[in-house]
Order: sequence, then C-alpha cells, then structure tokens
Amino acid sequence: MLRLRSLTISLLVCAATALTAGSTAASASRGQTTYFEAGATLLGANQPKVFAQMQTLGVKALRIELSWASVAPSPLSAAKPSFDATNPALYGWGAYASAIAQAKALGWPVLLTVTSPVPRWATSNHKAPYITRPDQRDFQEFMTAVGRQFGAQVSVFSIWNEPNHPAFLLPQWNSNGTPASPRIYRGLYQAGYAGLQAAGLTHPKVLFGETAPTGFATVNRRREGSRALLHDVAPLAFLRSALCLNNRYRPAGSCGKLQMSGYAHHAYTKAVSPKYVSPGADNVTIGALSRLSSALNKAASAHAIPSGLPIYLTEFGVQSFPNRELGVPVSTQAEYDAIAEKIAWGNSRVAAFSQYLLKDDPLGGKPGSSAAGGSVGFQTGLEYVSGKAKPLYTAWPVPLVVTKTGHRYSLWGLVRPAAGKTKVTVLVRKKGSSAYRTLKTVSTDSRGYWTLGSSVKGQYWRVMWKSPQGRTYEGPPVHAN
Repeated sequence: MLRLRSLTISLLVCAATALTAGSTAASASRGQTTYFEAGATLLGANQPKVFAQMQTLGVKALRIELSWASVAPSPLSAAKPSFDATNPALYGWGAYASAIAQAKALGWPVLLTVTSPVPRWATSNHKAPYITRPDQRDFQEFMTAVGRQFGAQVSVFSIWNEPNHPAFLLPQWNSNGTPASPRIYRGLYQAGYAGLQAAGLTHPKVLFGETAPTGFATVNRRREGSRALLHDVAPLAFLRSALCLNNRYRPAGSCGKLQMSGYAHHAYTKAVSPKYVSPGADNVTIGALSRLSSALNKAASAHAIPSGLPIYLTEFGVQSFPNRELGVPVSTQAEYDAIAEKIAWGNSRVAAFSQYLLKDDPLGGKPGSSAAGGSVGFQTGLEYVSGKAKPLYTAWPVPLVVTKTGHRYSLWGLVRPAAGKTKVTVLVRKKGSSAYRTLKTVSTDSRGYWTLGSSVKGQYWRVMWKSPQGRTYEGPPVHAN
C-alpha cells in the first residue's frame, strides 16, 4: 500500500485433554507462496543482519520494489542523458543487486516489482513527484536492462506498484471524471513486458495489476474541484478500463488480449476483522476476494486475459497502534494477521500471500496525505520503529487461528520455519485458569500447515514448536473468533 515516502527522488522494514482427532492440513494452500517484504530496512547498511532475521522468522520468498529513479542515470535532469538505456552496466543497482543475489543463494524465490518514482526525464511534465505519464519507450528500454541484470535471479516480475493510486501514477482521472490511469498503466505494462522479452526472456512470468484495495469508479470535478483528481480509482473499475471492458465486462474498444501470469492485488482492510466485506462492488479487501475472482473470470470470458488466472496478494499487513487512523492493538494485530493468511490459504485461486513490513515506518500523515505530496507511515511491521518486537514477531513464524462454531473449535496453523513435516504442540488455557496445558501434539503437512478439531472449551490458545537446531518458537495467546 502506501509507504513512508516523500514523493521526491531526493528522499528516496501438562496433561492431555479430551478432544477429537487432529488432521493434517487440507490441500487448500497447495503451492501458495508467502512473500516477505522488509522495505527500506532490507536496502540499508544492515542487510546481512536483516537476512539473518528473516531466516530465523521462517521467510522463504522475498518481494522487492525497485524504483526506476533510484537506479537510473541523472534522475533529476529534465533532459535524458545520452546512454544506452538497455545496458544494465550503466545503472546503479546497489543494494538491490546484493539483496537479490543473497535471496537467490538462499533458494528464495524473488518477486521484483518495478515501479515509480521515475527519472524526471522520463515524465511528460518533468515535474515532481515524477510519476506523471512515464514515457513508454523509456520504460521498455529500462525493463530490458532489468531483464538482462536480474532475469536469471528473479522468479516473478510485476509492473508498477498501486497504479490506481495517485501517489504512484498520475493522472488518475480525466477532466470528465472517467479514469485515466488504467490506460496509462496498460501502455506501461505492455512496454515493460516487451522490454523483458527484448532482454531474452521469451515467456517472462509477469504479474498485472498490483492494485490498491479501494477507490472510486467515477469522480465529480465540478463538485470537488481539483481534489477529485487525487482519489484512487477503485481496483475493479481500474481492471475493466485497463482491459478495455465496459461495466458489464464486455469489450469496449479494439484492445487485444494481454498476456500475464497472474493478477497482483493489495487486499488491505481497515481497523476491523479481515472477514469484513468492504462496501462498494469495485473494492476488494481481504474479506471480499470473491469480487476479484469473479471479475477475472468475466474478463477471461471476454478474451481480455488468460482464463484461470491466479491471484497474487503481493502486499498485505495489519496496521497496529500507534497508528490511530487505521491501527488496532498489537495483540489484535497478531490475531488478525493470522486470520487474513488463513483466508488466503483457504482460497484455491490465491497463489501467493505476503507480509509487509519487518519494521514499522515512523508515523506519517493521515491516510491520503501522500497523494498531495506528503508521506504516510505504515505500522504493519513485526517490530516497532524502535526495533522492539511486537506480539506479531513471535506470532508470524507460527500463526494460529481458532474458530468457534457452536460448541466446537477449529484450529488452523503453520510452522513457517519448518523444512518439512514436523510436530507442533497446541496449548489451551481454560477460563479461570492461569496455566496452559497441552491440548494436542499435531503433525503438520510437508509445508508446515496443520488443522485440528476440538470440543475443549478454552479462553486462550497458543502453540509451541522446537526447531531441529533447538530454537523454541512460542506464539502469543489467541482468542477464538
């Protein structure tokens, strides 16, 4: 979603009790990948320490956002420098290169999202925040360089972060109140795809979308003035327009079918349970994923995209205090984060989930301030900005969800650091008791997932797992939901 980002290039993360038999996790997750995005923390001077931390947490796949402006020659010049823009040797890849190389050495798949801000010389107006109508030819040449530099190390490419948000791409709207950004993005996507092919990646794996979760289908400039032009475009309205479809998902123009390997989306929600379904048929939060599945099916029926396209939830996190606008208590953050992951795991259409961030951003402005050139801080991290651990730090390696249905409880969990099948101890604390006792020792599947059904009434549950190296992981207390 929105980073702590000033939109200028110069300011460029014990007794057993009666219960029903446990069962190994079902096949809902299948090959679902969980990406981790550490943000600016990964690209700083402590990169080796951050990688060591991520290994301990059980990270096995990495998402990195590559800002075009941060690596391009003369990014603040209005005139494009004279250089072969397809030559990767002429860019300053810096910490991006070392991070991608280290992930590759660890065997972690890398999702690389190439995004704004862009060099000043590649914009149509040469004005900050350098995100206005990026030149498609320039972007194609840049993506050729990206493909030549990282093609052998990156598993999946994605083009543009939240192109339906005015902090990342302008203009979002035409003067008549119809979306402008979808067609701009379509051109950038096609240019980027062609650039990767020119780099020698004949059939590159590329994601389309990377959309923010909410917005508007139309705006009224007469009523709101220039502020109307700084609204997000709702993700499904954006999808339809980018694919040249009308509101009924029927062709509205002569656009051809786009090739893509998946649709990327950021299914953030408000300071509510992830099960919350946001209003507005064109909005897609984590509790409303069926809207996106349905939209993709309709777009495929219109021959605008391949059929059966998987959904990649490439960025997600639950905001916590001290964010008073969108945050929840830190104990609730840990519970909500696990519930959201279980929602993704249970959806066979979802090929990837994600965690953003490792460390909180400093507090920024109120939601929406980045669209006006300010900055927004995200408090979705496992740590506070100080580096002190939140409950999510111990919860994320061993997430747990307890769901009550009638007089029974369904438990779902994951031992993320496990390298294969293992056993995890499930603990329960009954109401009025101050002590936990063993509910069951459960076997996981080969990916570390497990499920359990129980009739034992408890007030809190938690899990404990000991790694083969002797490290003990113990999650925080969890309520039934």
